[in-house]
Amino acid sequence: MAHADRLPTLAVLRCFEASAKQESFTAAAEELGLTQSAVSRQVKELEEQIGTALFRREGRGVRLTGAGRALADAVCGDLERLRRTMYHAIAAGTGPQVLAIAAPPTFAARWLVPRLPKFRDLHDGLEMVVYSRSEPFDLYKEQIDVAVHFGGWDWPGAQLSPLCPETLVAVAAPDLISRYGVSKPLDVLDMPLLHLSARTHLWEEFAKSLGHNGLALRQGSHFDQFSLVISAALAGMGAAILPTYLIERELNDGDLIRLADVTTDAAKSYFVATPMGQNLPLAASFTAWLRKQVIQPRMG
Repeated sequence: MAHADRLPTLAVLRCFEASAKQESFTAAAEELGLTQSAVSRQVKELEEQIGTALFRREGRGVRLTGAGRALADAVCGDLERLRRTMYHAIAAGTGPQVLAIAAPPTFAARWLVPRLPKFRDLHDGLEMVVYSRSEPFDLYKEQIDVAVHFGGWDWPGAQLSPLCPETLVAVAAPDLISRYGVSKPLDVLDMPLLHLSARTHLWEEFAKSLGHNGLALRQGSHFDQFSLVISAALAGMGAAILPTYLIERELNDGDLIRLADVTTDAAKSYFVATPMGQNLPLAASFTAWLRKQVIQPRMG
């Protein structure tokens, strides 16, 4: 008989998790340092408690049933969240504070991470875990304290607060500018153009803002990451439209020259995202510090 009011032991759940992942009681036993019969017993106990088969025995191996697959998807996530919760609890109770941060890859690498030592210096013994994420995700499930979001007010389940607008500029390497004799914004369109695959409209909008018809401006080299567009621009492959926050050092050092400001109807912004209903003092401190970095940008 199924017992919905009685929770399985952690040992039972770990045996089921390993067995589901490996689809083998023998491999699960090796992973957990148990005997195959012990793992099989624990799984059988769980099946009896739930009242349905979780695995089909196939020769010397096993395969998850439909019910087993559904349970595995949930249990594996639950156990991973429990592991992360315990990690945070241990760190908070006996060691340094830990701040888990997520941000878009290029923004994290080029703008955020170079500034993090300054924040760490303000908090003695602070440890930071940084993840690169481009799209919204479940902050609570992933145990992320603060995330930087690029886009709009479109992150369900998160508290969003504005960080800064995106400032776009047309840039190119000095040698390329000299070779094409660029002296005014419209001259930029005579150079080879570099495109971010997800935002190929940018050059057309820039051209239209200058009174150009904007046709045939999607030709040129295309890249799927801003970091690649930046590298291509530095190599002199063409002119690029880039956010200023991602090329502060290059603009400051003269490796890329700012040729024109770019405005777009599809302008996006940076936001700070935190789990809904969560108000951690450290996350609030980090958010306030981030805003100061935007107001006083790092140069050099």
